Parts: sequence; C-alpha cells; structure tokens
Amino acid sequence: MEEETTVEELAAATAAEAAETEAAPEVGLQLEEAVDIGNRLLAEGQGLLEGLLRPWNAYQLSIAVGLLLVAHLLRRLFGPRIRAWMASREGWPTWRMRILVVIHRRLAGIFFVALIWPTVLIMREVTWPSRSYLLGIFAELATALLIVTFITRLVHSPVMRTLLRYGAWAYVTLTILNIQDEAAAILHSIGFNLGDVRISLLLVVQGIVLVTVLMVGARFLSRTTAARVQKNEDISPSMRVLVIKALQVGLYGAALYIGLKAIGVDLTGLAFLSGAIGVGLGFGLQKVVSNLVSGIIILLDKSIKPGDVISLGDTFGWIKTLGARYASVVTRDGREYLIPNEDLITNQVVNWSHSDDFVRLDIFFGTAYGDDPHRVRALAIEAAKSVDRVLVSRSPVCHIVGFGDSSVDYILRFWISDPTGGLTNIRGNVYLALWDKFQENGISIPFPQREVRMIEG
Repeated sequence: MEEETTVEELAAATAAEAAETEAAPEVGLQLEEAVDIGNRLLAEGQGLLEGLLRPWNAYQLSIAVGLLLVAHLLRRLFGPRIRAWMASREGWPTWRMRILVVIHRRLAGIFFVALIWPTVLIMREVTWPSRSYLLGIFAELATALLIVTFITRLVHSPVMRTLLRYGAWAYVTLTILNIQDEAAAILHSIGFNLGDVRISLLLVVQGIVLVTVLMVGARFLSRTTAARVQKNEDISPSMRVLVIKALQVGLYGAALYIGLKAIGVDLTGLAFLSGAIGVGLGFGLQKVVSNLVSGIIILLDKSIKPGDVISLGDTFGWIKTLGARYASVVTRDGREYLIPNEDLITNQVVNWSHSDDFVRLDIFFGTAYGDDPHRVRALAIEAAKSVDRVLVSRSPVCHIVGFGDSSVDYILRFWISDPTGGLTNIRGNVYLALWDKFQENGISIPFPQREVRMIEG
C-alpha cells in the first residue's frame, strides 16, 4: 500500500514538473523580451544623452531654451494688450470669443513655434542639416502639440478632451522620435494570457483610444442628427424624442461593438454577461426597467408629449422634457418636478392639452335677490369677454345654479387656449372684471348677516 502511494505521488509530482517546464519557456521568453527592449531603450537613451552633450547639439538646445524664454517674454508683453482688445469686442459671437480665449492661453507656444521654424530654416541654409536636426525635432514637437491642443478643444467633455489630448501627445511624440515600435513592444510584453487571447497593456491602450474616438464620433453624429430632428416640424414632439433616443442608443452601441471587435475582443462571452444582467434586472432593477418601458410606451402612444399641460395629484405644470426614466414637469412657481414614467402610466393624469389647447374654466358667484337675474347673466358674460385671455370665439355662458340663503347663485363658464399661462391668474382677472362691472351697474353681492338680540331676564 505504501509503495502504491509513493508511486502515485511520484507520478503527480512528475506531471506538475512537466507542466511547469512547458509554461516556463513562455514566461521566460516574455521576460527576456521585455529585458532586451528595456536594454535597447536604455542604450538609446544613453546615446541620446551623449549626443546632447556634443557641442553643436548643446548649441541647438541652448538656442531652443533661448527661443522659449523669448516666447514667454513676448507673451508677457503682448498678452495684456490682446486681452484688452478682446474685452472691447462686445458684439462678437460666443464661438469667436472662445477661439480668442484659447489663442490667448497658448500665446507662449504660438510665439515659440513662430520663432523656431524661421531659425531652423535659416540654419539649414547656412549650416549642415545635422547642425539643425535637434531644433527641427523641437519645432515638429511644438507644432504637433499645439495643433493637438487646438483640435481637442472641439471636444466638450473635459474628461474625454483630456484623454484625447494626452493620448495624441504621446503618439505624436513617439512618432516624431521614431520609437513607436519599441514602445509598442514594451506595452505588448506587459500582460497575461486569457485562453487564446493575449491581454496586454498595448491591447488595453488601443481599445481605450479606439473606443474613445468612436464614442466621440457617435456623440457628434447624435447631436447633429438630434438638432435636425428637433427642427423638423413634420414630426410630432413625442416622436422626435423617441427618434433621438433610438439614434443615441444605436450609435453608442455600434461604437462600442465596433471598437471591441476591432481590437480582437471575443464578444461571444457577452451572452453569459447578458444573462447575468437579465437576472440582475429581474431582481434589483425592476423600477428602472419599468420606468424605461413606460417611457417608451408614452412616446409611442403620444398620450403625453413635451409642451403638454398636465395635472398629477397636487402637481400642475407643463412637460418640459421626456427622459428615459422620468418626465420633467415645470410648475408656475418655477419648481421642476421629476416624475417617474411609471407614475404617468399607472396613475390618473389630467392632460389639459392632449387633443387641443382649449380649456374651460368655471367660477361661482352670487347676487342679491333684488337684482334682475337676466341682467346679471348678461353683465357677467360681458365682463368675462373683456378679459384678454378669454376666448370670444367660444362665448362665455352664465347659468343660475340655485337659490341660496342670502343670494341667487350663478356659474360663469369661459374658455382659454393657453393653459401654460396659468389658471389661477385668469380666474382672478375674471372675478375682478365681474366686481368692476357689478359696481358700475349697481349689482350687489350679498354676504350672510346675523342679528343678535340681548334679552334681559
């Protein structure tokens, strides 16, 4: 029994040693490759340092430093004058002023580029090309960095702009110095194997850059298309929102898919991920999914659209925007309520402008029994028509609704076509017009009176 156990242990140890021996060359090869690349870069760095210490290279470096100091002096000299000139351009559009601000902040770099290129051209004419080679590299780097800075200003997102700027700077620098192959080899050597796929730092960097560029392009296309869709009056407001949302989801999804596919990521594993997400949605994101589906239903059936005046509970206002999760309702007092789409589907909503913008309002009042009711009704209708927002095309009407204890009770009904202008204020204006009209014609508005008699016992 002991001999069998010993044989089994020996066999297991032999198999483990064989597996380590098979894996060792690959790991050792990667380490040796990284060490070789590092040694090459170190040697090139030492050669570059020795080259900089040569007389003509030292002269070129001194010239570049001197030109940089002159550029800073010119910025200090002309910067305040340019700023004062910009302050006097009050009528210029915003985009032009932003360009001037960017130029003002980069004055030192602009002056340096403007000074170093003539210097390089003059030295190439009067000396050998090798004696202006280093200055040429400095000029190319400064010009490329300046161009990248101006181009990346077109990106509005600060995070995206920073990533693009530093990524472009690094790529341009490596390209001008002609060491992009060595840098790529180093980045590729740092990583690990996941099945048949090599996950390296180079792959991660390429994925980030490619996906970022595609996302920026998708964002630009979605904004441009959204602006055109919003200007199209042939499409209803709800359909505009639905089209814009569908375009955004499609463009961003396509950008992410193309970016991952381009760098060689196997997307078949996303089936498992989508299943896990579905389980997560079923347990933890029920409300989110419910609001999302409710928003799509609202956009499709056009029951609520941007600009509609609605009442939901104590909230009365008009729809400002319809989002994927909520609707923004602005009230007359300036408050903005974010109402979940699910509430708009499951609760009773009063849409004051669903099929049209006409809204009928009722106000109640009473007059004394001594006043002629026929005359009161005519005066009430005339008073309502005198208010600006009351529609004359849909004439107001006045009816007797009862005989009270101290007054004859009436109801006055009138129509308006702009509920976004408010309801309380128009009721107040009609009441005020009634008061003025009754005062002019001797119509009295009674109020309850009580007579108290004190009886002495």
